[in-house]
Amino acid sequence: MEKENRKTQIVDLALQLIREKGYVAISYDDLSKQLGVTKASIHYHFEKKEDLGVAVTERIGQNLESFLSSITKSAMTVEEKLKQYTVRQIAFCGEGICPISSLQSDFLSLPDLMKQKVKELSQFELKILITILTEGHNKDVDQAAEEVEALAYTVLSCIKGALQYKRTLGKDVLPQILNQLNRLVQL
Repeated sequence: MEKENRKTQIVDLALQLIREKGYVAISYDDLSKQLGVTKASIHYHFEKKEDLGVAVTERIGQNLESFLSSITKSAMTVEEKLKQYTVRQIAFCGEGICPISSLQSDFLSLPDLMKQKVKELSQFELKILITILTEGHNKDVDQAAEEVEALAYTVLSCIKGALQYKRTLGKDVLPQILNQLNRLVQL
């Protein structure tokens, strides 16, 4: 049990550091110092940094899967689901960068397996928003699919951009953006 607890601590800290400074910028030295363990202890659980990165992407994926499951069963409106998604993003990001965005910005420097995992997370995140936004479209199915996908990209970009501006400028523009997104969704 203690072994799994240490592994969880390592993944938790790696996720936190990825939010703060990105995957490429973190090292096993950072992790070992903050956890008060040797680098060998980190390597015991994750032989390579790529293994740790995969574990982090799996944790993010589990978080997204849990969210999708919760909204699929919900009777909330599209606007309420969109707000829940935004609240979830804020909570998951804390005061840092969206971990998916952080991994996306390091994409070209990632090992191939990590690139694949980040693509899968990006597609899954998009799928969640498409699922939410599809409920609000009653138009021609083919046209609606294209519009919903474009709208999903717009929503993702707005939320993630707002998180970056909040981090950089210290100004929480998410409530304003959410209001604008709700108006856009209703069009």
